[in-house]
Amino acid sequence: MERASFLVEKTGERIDCLLNPENVVVRRLAGVQHRHSSSGPLTGGSLKDDPLLYTGGGTTEILLDLLFDTSLSTSSVTSEDVRDLTLPLAKLAEGIETDDRSEQLPLVRFVWGKAWNVLGVVTALAERLEYFNADGAPQRSWLRMRFVRVSSSSQESGDNWVDDVSSTELPNSADVPVEDLKFYEMIGTGQRTGQEEGTTERIDEIAQKVYGNPLWWRRIANFNNIDDPWSITPGTLISIPPDSAAGGTA
Repeated sequence: MERASFLVEKTGERIDCLLNPENVVVRRLAGVQHRHSSSGPLTGGSLKDDPLLYTGGGTTEILLDLLFDTSLSTSSVTSEDVRDLTLPLAKLAEGIETDDRSEQLPLVRFVWGKAWNVLGVVTALAERLEYFNADGAPQRSWLRMRFVRVSSSSQESGDNWVDDVSSTELPNSADVPVEDLKFYEMIGTGQRTGQEEGTTERIDEIAQKVYGNPLWWRRIANFNNIDDPWSITPGTLISIPPDSAAGGTA
């Protein structure tokens, strides 16, 4: 039987599991948040459930329990410390430096036969160590991993950011210096060439990407003098104000 493996996208490194997992848990979290007003969460004595705001997206997690044991190892790594076998997986949860000197988690593919080929990042690891030798080195590891799927789509990865714009293309930028602005080309609420039929994009989704809070869509709308934020023409270039810009938050 083919062993489950992790393939590092950037380097092509292949990290094999010592033994295949006995079970795999797939968990889906929808992109929803509790609705808020300017004064706080929307609640009421007549409500049975808190009002929710669907923000789009969401998270798909794969939870894996993996076993490593030095007595079972067929790897070229020979050691009495099982952590030498699990170290390559542990490093997948650590940031790596990119070409622009920023750090990010390495993109990895979880591959297992023809049934599993998932692109994602390792967001958490927990390791239970057992059977210590006289020197205190563990010989067995029960490794629990949280693997979060990411989209390989250029649109979902945020490739609509525009870096090079001329002064004639700039949306209203108020008194904020151009160098402090970011620019984003909206898909809008209609179909755009190259996108699947029915693809839409909302301004609150952009606020979530930029500020981490979909309720800040008003800042973007006010800054760009957008009268109807839910009906933006596809291809519209909008300016994204920094936190210091006027225009309010939620």
